[in-house]
Amino acid sequence: MAEGGIGIIRISGQDATDIASRIVRLRRNGTLSTLPTHTLHLADIISAPYPESADTPGSSIAQERIIDEGLVVYMKGPHSFTAEDVVELHCHGGTTILRRVCESCIAAGARLAQPGEFTKRAFLNGRLDLSQAEAVLDTIKAKSDFALTIAQRQLRGELSHHVEELRTTLLSLQARVEAGIDFSDEDISFVTHRELLTDLRDVDRQIQTMLDTAEAGRVLRDGIRVVLAGSPNVGKSSLLNSLIRDNRAIVTDVPGTTRDIIEESVIWNGLPITLVDTAGLRETTDVVEQEGIRRSKEAQAQGDLILHLVDAVDFQESKVAELPSPVPGQKTFVVLNKIDVLASCTMQNLSTALEKQIGHRIHAISTKTGEGLEELKSAITSRFLSISLESNDGVVINNVRHRMALDRALTAIRQALSSIEQGGQAELLAVDLHDATDALGDIIGSITSDDVLERIFSEFCIGK
Repeated sequence: MAEGGIGIIRISGQDATDIASRIVRLRRNGTLSTLPTHTLHLADIISAPYPESADTPGSSIAQERIIDEGLVVYMKGPHSFTAEDVVELHCHGGTTILRRVCESCIAAGARLAQPGEFTKRAFLNGRLDLSQAEAVLDTIKAKSDFALTIAQRQLRGELSHHVEELRTTLLSLQARVEAGIDFSDEDISFVTHRELLTDLRDVDRQIQTMLDTAEAGRVLRDGIRVVLAGSPNVGKSSLLNSLIRDNRAIVTDVPGTTRDIIEESVIWNGLPITLVDTAGLRETTDVVEQEGIRRSKEAQAQGDLILHLVDAVDFQESKVAELPSPVPGQKTFVVLNKIDVLASCTMQNLSTALEKQIGHRIHAISTKTGEGLEELKSAITSRFLSISLESNDGVVINNVRHRMALDRALTAIRQALSSIEQGGQAELLAVDLHDATDALGDIIGSITSDDVLERIFSEFCIGK
């Protein structure tokens, strides 16, 4: 529990006003249950149990039992966050005060909330669907303006509405297919093959469009890890310091200075980025440096992008074989450092030769003068920012659970399409449509197991 100017204690449930009345004495006449809803009122917060002899303002017993002076607001359900009766106590945010108020609430009959329980109650009471509940956590944890924008869109129900529209289409098709099965002896057609193909292909297209945003959505939500790698003394620590504009890493001429992982976070163009400086890769008998090299290789394996630094001064043609080879889905940038030492024509010739031999674009920089750093930063963000939220009115998928559910739905739909095109049995088609609607239902919580709910809400903090 951290200190703050104001601390808020929230009590939710059918007994909220009864419990709060035992520890709150209003500075005006009346009781909590008779107050106008959603209005703030000055009150004393009292240690429970609230003694009858303290009813008289200014009495010695009342003064002894006062914890704090604060504000109280009563929100009558269903017009509250949880859709239940809610009482909030706004007091001073000192840790001792908040602890004593919580203890008083418990003594009056309340219990501590479980992680995410208020949001879970909002979901169970129909105030939010499951994707909106998850967006509450995304809003709290947003690391950038992009992440916050996506979270707020989902909290307003953009994803829910789109998924529900697709699910309604599939439910309608499923009902008509099953009706055809039930009345197969009466030669009644409830839906034609053309209608099935047209509607399913449209749903297929829309789900695929959503899935195409998943990688960019993940990046916007969680950010990316950019690992600085290469031989000792090529300028990795200098590059880290230059990119964060601070002397975070020790820079010396001694090879092997960096022996552990150093991480720093920045935000470029709204994209959260974790820069990871690592130990230089070389053969060594130093046990500590060997551990640093092991961690360096581990960091590279886990990184979203690797900046492989090369010393422009010491580089020789024989070292070309040591540089990363181009592979599909390449996640390595070759960065040629210390270009300030070379003549411009020499630098240009070296870059051109390297690009031709290894198939990579070379990013030429100088950590000493700053030349090329802005271009490198732009290249990094452009590599991952494929979505412009300002111009994109579509849904962005940034949640792994949602992506997996959409993958299941798309698989089932494509099985249904294949079955229709091959003249398969209607019963099998109905099963595929049922699987697709269930997968979409998982996203908004219309069909979700208790285990999934526990896993989702366990990620929330206490009190939300």
